[in-house]
Amino acid sequence: MSDSLSIAFAQINPVVGDVAGNVARIRAARAQAAADGAQLVVFPELVVSGYPPEDLVLKSAFLDAIEQAVEDLAADTADNGPAILVGAPWRVAGRLHNAALLLDHGRVAASRLKHHLPNYGVFDEARVFAPGPVPGPIQFRGVRLGVLVCEDMWYSDVAETLAECGAEILVVPNGSPFELDKVGVRLSRAKERVAETGLPLIYVNQLGGQDELVFDGASFALDAKGEVMVRLPAWAEQVVTTRWHKQDGAWSVAGPIAPIPERDEDLYQAMVLGLRDYVGKNGFPGVVLGLSGGIDSALAAAVAADALGADKVWCVMMPSPYTSQESLDDAAGVAKMLGCRLDNINIGPAMGAFDHMLAPHFAGTNADITEENLQSRARGVTLMALSNKFGPMVLSTGNKSEMSTGYATLYGDMCGGYAVLKDVYKTAVFAVCRWRNGNFPAGALGPNGPVMPERVITKPPSAELKPDQTDQDTLPPYDVLDGILSCLIEGELSVEATVAKGYDDAMVRRIWRMLDRAEYKRRQAPPGVKITGRSFGKDRRYPITNGFTRSV
Repeated sequence: MSDSLSIAFAQINPVVGDVAGNVARIRAARAQAAADGAQLVVFPELVVSGYPPEDLVLKSAFLDAIEQAVEDLAADTADNGPAILVGAPWRVAGRLHNAALLLDHGRVAASRLKHHLPNYGVFDEARVFAPGPVPGPIQFRGVRLGVLVCEDMWYSDVAETLAECGAEILVVPNGSPFELDKVGVRLSRAKERVAETGLPLIYVNQLGGQDELVFDGASFALDAKGEVMVRLPAWAEQVVTTRWHKQDGAWSVAGPIAPIPERDEDLYQAMVLGLRDYVGKNGFPGVVLGLSGGIDSALAAAVAADALGADKVWCVMMPSPYTSQESLDDAAGVAKMLGCRLDNINIGPAMGAFDHMLAPHFAGTNADITEENLQSRARGVTLMALSNKFGPMVLSTGNKSEMSTGYATLYGDMCGGYAVLKDVYKTAVFAVCRWRNGNFPAGALGPNGPVMPERVITKPPSAELKPDQTDQDTLPPYDVLDGILSCLIEGELSVEATVAKGYDDAMVRRIWRMLDRAEYKRRQAPPGVKITGRSFGKDRRYPITNGFTRSV
């Protein structure tokens, strides 16, 4: 038996499918931990493959590469340096599992297979993995470690079995995606397991962006009383060695306790990291976006500058005859404050060409939303042309309120490779802009100061597709709209239950129908960072052809 153990938390940023690169990241973290005197390095869930690997695990060549990588990493541990606990897709008796593998003394010393496979929200692990048995502890340097892979911590059975079998410390490798306020939920579940077992717990989470998901890290350790004794910073790669001591039969640890970010900071950092990794991991040289002088495009540009650096953000103002001088000035002000390139491409000639081309076919009709949408689509075509010619990815600037109600133009402002505000309600856009104007995010590459003129935040939002237009011409005030949408989307409430919250019945029914009718648009929208508990993507799958809503 041992009364001391040094365990390193490796909160790193793997890349899905980049097996060789992930091995290099694991080796670098192990070397750092070895220099700090660690005996064991704990990595996030499925770190060898990257998480989530989705249908990559259906390819036998990919699994072969994973197994070879694990063998190579295991061979590294013959050097008397620290052992490593890594996650990998792992074949056992012809079945594929989500496994935690202890690599020590040059071999795979132990494996533990994930028992609870999540099959809700963004998760569909039951589709590709087989569940493992409820595990027992792993003996390591005289200490019995109880390993629970991610979802296994959310239920009591695995932890209780490990405790009954003599585990002394619970170790939880994770791939837990970010959602607003999820830090508290994770901590609550961890404290439940500690309370049930009387054992301390180590929680190591992944960092980084993967398509629509972003992982915030924020790894932590609890003592046997459920008190936070170690917490790594959110939104930053970290390799931190902790030293555990056993006294009077109980294990304890002391370490750094990073502060928990405030809500607006969390939201902003999620967008920054999600965009940074989407652009970087996919090899884009930068982004190009339409800068209208409005708040959405201003926020998208600020996020891009903080994520990539101002030199990789190309802003384009595309005025029409309806664009105000105020918007021109505000767009110029945003670009100047961010230090980004700004070009002006007037879409008036394109509008004229479309009018001339379609005039014989539109004869006898009045101008309506058709002509408005042509403006948006002319801008989309312009941005895509710049992207095709010079390489930067088009960054879409629409927010969740617009995406929910269909107040976004398909093949217009919805075009692009990534929609950084896709899961951010308009009221949250206002809040996070105020936060960023008054704060400089850790790790940001943009300016240390305000990123947009105050007027961008305070003026009434407008698409400026016709004279004197504002968003509230066709939408209710955003605080009302977002409240209703939150009930219908995140809450999955009925019309009646939403009305019971204090909203007007006719308004709720109207928003319900708008939400339903826009489903076909959202299916064609670019991916974007998941922020809320119910984003438009994998965790909200509604049929396009749907007769239920029309009956309401």
